[in-house]
Amino acid sequence: MATSVLTRFGRSVRQVDGVAIAIALIFLALILLAPAQASASLRFTLDSLWSVAPFLLLSIGIAAYATASGADNLIAKAFQGKLAVMIPVAAIFGAFSPFCSCGVIPLIAALLSMGVPVAAVMAFWLASPLMDPSMFVLTVGTLGLQFAIFKTVATVGIGLLGGFGTLALMRSGWAIAAFENPLREGVGNGGCGGSRVRNPKPPVWQFWKESDRQQKFWQGARKNAWFLGKWMALAFLIESLMLVYVPTDWVQAIAGDGGLLSIGLAALIGVPLYLNGYAALPVVQGLIDQSLSPAAGMTFLLAGGATSIPAMIAVFALARRPVFITYLAFAFIGSMVAGLAYTVML
Repeated sequence: MATSVLTRFGRSVRQVDGVAIAIALIFLALILLAPAQASASLRFTLDSLWSVAPFLLLSIGIAAYATASGADNLIAKAFQGKLAVMIPVAAIFGAFSPFCSCGVIPLIAALLSMGVPVAAVMAFWLASPLMDPSMFVLTVGTLGLQFAIFKTVATVGIGLLGGFGTLALMRSGWAIAAFENPLREGVGNGGCGGSRVRNPKPPVWQFWKESDRQQKFWQGARKNAWFLGKWMALAFLIESLMLVYVPTDWVQAIAGDGGLLSIGLAALIGVPLYLNGYAALPVVQGLIDQSLSPAAGMTFLLAGGATSIPAMIAVFALARRPVFITYLAFAFIGSMVAGLAYTVML
């Protein structure tokens, strides 16, 4: 009896949604401490969600379609052929694959355990969490088409930098043993999460002709609607508070002019302060509204997407130390180069 009660309690704890709780606690604190701001933040959040609703619905549909059709199985095709071709293809596939910085870890473990060259895997590894079709649509809705296009190009560029940079390091002889055997001792082959790489299946583009795929589509749509909706709501709530309580002078002092110092600070700040990739978009928009340079915002998104603390922990647990250091170095260098390039383009 007691055991069953504890089991049910444990399940209920695991099912608690931290994002929903955070939203509720923030509003509760506002109601108690600043009732007028609670009302204003609620209106701001709802208005902002309504303004991005078309982009949100489109991104949900794209993600659900990729899952139902099995389009994500195409990732295996990126790791075939000569290495000089494999690296750019892996970077491009990474930019358009629907995997987050942590969700891509099982795929990476599977690829490396299969003997795929670490240079090609590095290209995919760096590019994958930075952009995907859903994020592109939401980036257009929050930060504009130009920003979204440049971030996509920068994502591929960072993947290319990591892939060919890793290849150059290997040919120079630096930590060659670690690159030839990149996985830590005891790391598996990615489990069921890596099955799409080990045993790829052809996609079914007209998924609606199969009832089980129809069900998978609607299940994916509901899951993504809740996932994206809650994160965007939290982001808009945070943005509403930043616009009121974060002094513009602070933002300008930290990273406002788009120069080398501000780009570097944006890359460093992106690691500990980075939110979920989707939630970070409205937050960056709010900072830009407060005079943060768009180039620093670009750097923040790119550096934080690749080197968020959860992602770094997962990479550190998976790969040997030289591979981990290389991953961080190329993520930081690539994000800063992209930010400086965006400064020149503006």
